[in-house]
Amino acid sequence: MKKTSLKSWFKSGAPGVWLSAGAVSIAVIMTIGLLAVIAVRGLGHFWPADVISAHYDVPGQEKHVLVGELVQSEQVPRARLKAAGLPVPDHGPEFMTRDLFKVGNRDLNPSDFNWVIGEWLTDQTKPADLMTIERREWGNFYGYLVNVKENGKVVAQGEAAWPQLQERIKRVQAISDELDGLEKSDIGAINHGIERLRLQARKLELSGKLDAEAQADMASERAEYDARYKDIESRLGALHAEFNRDSLTARDANGKEVEISLGKVVHAYQPNAMGVGTKLGFYFQKLWEFLSDDPREANTEGGIFPAIFGTVMMTMIMAVIVTPFGVLAAVYLREYARQGPVTRLIRIAVNNLAGVPAIVYGVFGLGFFVYVLGGSIDQLFFPEALPAPTFGTPGLLWASLTLALLAVPVVIVATEEGLARIPLTLREGSLALGATKAETLWKIVLPMASPAMMTGLILAVARAAGEVAPLMLVGVVKLAPSLPLDGNYPYLHLDQKIMHLGFHIYDVGFQSPNVEAARPLVYATALLLVLVIALLNLSAVTIRNRLREKYKALEE
Repeated sequence: MKKTSLKSWFKSGAPGVWLSAGAVSIAVIMTIGLLAVIAVRGLGHFWPADVISAHYDVPGQEKHVLVGELVQSEQVPRARLKAAGLPVPDHGPEFMTRDLFKVGNRDLNPSDFNWVIGEWLTDQTKPADLMTIERREWGNFYGYLVNVKENGKVVAQGEAAWPQLQERIKRVQAISDELDGLEKSDIGAINHGIERLRLQARKLELSGKLDAEAQADMASERAEYDARYKDIESRLGALHAEFNRDSLTARDANGKEVEISLGKVVHAYQPNAMGVGTKLGFYFQKLWEFLSDDPREANTEGGIFPAIFGTVMMTMIMAVIVTPFGVLAAVYLREYARQGPVTRLIRIAVNNLAGVPAIVYGVFGLGFFVYVLGGSIDQLFFPEALPAPTFGTPGLLWASLTLALLAVPVVIVATEEGLARIPLTLREGSLALGATKAETLWKIVLPMASPAMMTGLILAVARAAGEVAPLMLVGVVKLAPSLPLDGNYPYLHLDQKIMHLGFHIYDVGFQSPNVEAARPLVYATALLLVLVIALLNLSAVTIRNRLREKYKALEE
């Protein structure tokens, strides 16, 4: 009886259902777990951690004061520490604690991250007046505020120094924002105009039309740019003088005093004296800076806004390019091509293209798009700029085209499947009412197949937005000096190089000289890349669902 029931249970297919459900559950749990680990390690980086002050007493060495943030703690076998050359006693517990401290003060210490033995730390305290200074270079500084200076003269010290410091940091930040606006916007527009005049003069010279009148007009326009630049230059000089006016004197844990210009300070705060509410406000401020600022310190500090912008812009351009080409190819293969050996061979080739390694597309994009197509465009339309390339160099356009080439097989296959699901009776009914084949295709078939097209686009975005290998060859760089979208004609500069979240993760994680400082940013950027791709996909899914509801009645 039991054998019969077991046999019938297997025949019912229940084991396969349970196996599939278990596999899906495990995959979902692993995915959620991975995202949770990334989120905790990445988002935790922006929380203002307490700063610990302790005496570090290494056997046989002079005791000194250690100040820093506790980053990581682990249990290590005593034998392993002894083998590393540390003066560990032979007798004692099998395991000892090893702590990783971020001690900062990179301009004073050989390294801003140190491993220490937890058992050798004594007198651990968290002084309320111990401050963290986040600097534009040289990383964090941990110490005590001595005084605040203006033009080299002390204006506040002791308890009165801290509020003065906060006011002057806000003033310096406002000046910094004004300087950035002048340098990036105003001076950028002037440089763009002068370069345009130079290319215009070269173009007229090549065509033999550079007469005295044209030279006079360009000289007059150039004089206007020079006058504007001199005015901005004088403003910049005054702002730089104000920017570097104030400074502070700080003392490290071992009594050494250092003077730091407030122009190099981003934030100064006392984490041990901050309450939960204050820390929460500071946390969201840091998180916003991460999303909106430019990177600094070899991409290990600051924000990643250029990488976010480059990723979204490139993906949107790729979607605009890949959708019409993929849909047209699918329509031809399904609706117009004679179904025979050649068509089947084309479909096999399309399916195989979907499995080609991404780096192969990058090599093709570099060879064909950049060198052949871009070089030809330069010869035909931008001869005045040669030998400096305009489109004959990696850039946003070629990166988008390479991704479109990589993703077009996915769109073709998804669109073909959508076209195949449309009932033949709808086509025949439309033709019977006098519509042409083109009208039937345009007004009946394509609208009903639009959800399948959006499915193909979703899959294309999901694959293309996270690609890194081909982009390293066709337009993505470590640090782009400016965004490809600005106020200078033609506003969207398809020839410019861009930053990308995927490449930023690779660069920070594997090319950074300061691995410990870069590690939290790798997690935070990876989480952001997942969220960006999810947001792009969610937008496409929403559009697809609306289209599906719109044409659901016709399908029934």
